[in-house]
Amino acid sequence: MAAPLSTIDLSTPDGKHINIEERDEDEVLKYSGLAENGTIETFRMANPTSHAKNPAFDVTPAELITGIITEKGIVKPNELKKLF
Repeated sequence: MAAPLSTIDLSTPDGKHINIEERDEDEVLKYSGLAENGTIETFRMANPTSHAKNPAFDVTPAELITGIITEKGIVKPNELKKLF
């Protein structure tokens, strides 16, 4: 896992309490590209009735994290409190 220390909140009890930003579904349902006539066009990659979830990030279960890469180096989860 990699994260700047500014994003680590020691008061959050577990991953279920992390607010995850939901981005616009068009970021994963559409793409833009150069058309043959030289213009940029947007195309839909999915069925017109399809929808998508597009979270800004996911939450890794704590038991799977052995180290966090930060601007202070690699920190073990049980050593985080020492940095704050």
